[in-house]
Amino acid sequence: MPVLMYHQIVKDPRSDYDRKPAEFRAELERLAKEDYVPVTAGAYSKGKIDIPAGKHPVVLTFDDSTDSQFALGDDGRPDPDSAIGILLDVAERHRGFTPAATLFVNGDAFPGTGTKKALRWLHAHDFEIGNHTLDHANLRDVSAGEAQHQIAAGQQVITKSAPGAKVTSMALPFGVQPNPAELDIKGAADGERYAYEGAYLVGAGPAPSPYATAFDPVGIPRIRSAGAHDKDAQFGSAHWLDELRDGGVKRYTSDGDPDRVSYPKSSSDRPAKEFKDRTRPY
Repeated sequence: MPVLMYHQIVKDPRSDYDRKPAEFRAELERLAKEDYVPVTAGAYSKGKIDIPAGKHPVVLTFDDSTDSQFALGDDGRPDPDSAIGILLDVAERHRGFTPAATLFVNGDAFPGTGTKKALRWLHAHDFEIGNHTLDHANLRDVSAGEAQHQIAAGQQVITKSAPGAKVTSMALPFGVQPNPAELDIKGAADGERYAYEGAYLVGAGPAPSPYATAFDPVGIPRIRSAGAHDKDAQFGSAHWLDELRDGGVKRYTSDGDPDRVSYPKSSSDRPAKEFKDRTRPY
C-alpha cells in the first residue's frame, strides 16, 4: 500500500521534495477517483484499517511541520492553499475520501500559527501528530543517548502542546535510523519514555500490508510525491500509483471487516503468525 511523503506545498518549489498546490490537489483527486481512502500512519501500523470493502488505503504523511502544510487564518480556519486546507476541500468534494493524515513535527512546528495552537487544532480535528525529533536530527550521526533525547524531547513538545494526544508514529529525519535501529520505536531520555507502532523511512516504494511477515515497524518505506517526469520519477508517487492501478504491484484491497485479515488461498503470501486467529482465506 502507498505511504506517501510530502514536504513543502509551495507555488515555487525549490527542492525535489516540494510540490505545487495544484500538483498536490491533482494527486489527491487521483487518489479519490481510484478508490483510495486515507488512513493515518498509526492506523496502518497498528493494523486497524477500517474502510469500506473494495476500497484501498493510502497514508498521507507530511514532514517538517511547515506553514505550507498547515496554517490557521484570522478566521480560525486552515489556509485554503495549505496542504490541510486542500485536503479538506478535496474530501468535501469526494464522498468517502476521509480527510485523514499524519503530520510529523519538529520542536518549532508551524511557526506562523504557533506550535501549541496548531497542534491543539490538529488533534481536536482528528489529524495524527507524529514525531520527527526535536531538531530534525540525523540520528545516525549522534550517540544512542542523544538519539533517544531527540525523540523523547520531540514527543514532549507534542504531548505538552496538545494534551491528550498520544504519539504512536515517528518519521526518521533524512530517512536515517539510529544505532541500534530499534531505538527509533522504543527508548527513553530525560524521564520521558516512548514506544511507537512504526517508524517511517524516506523510502522509494510501497509498504507491505501491516499483517504480512514482511512488515517491519522499525523501518516502514514511503513514497516521495512526484510527477511522472520529475527527477527520479521511477521512485515517485506517479510511477507507483500507476503500478498499483495496473497490477504491476498487488494493491491492498479492504474486505470491509477491520477485525479480519482476508487473503487468497492461491497467494504465496501469508499473514504473520500473530494474526492467525484473524485470518480468513478465500
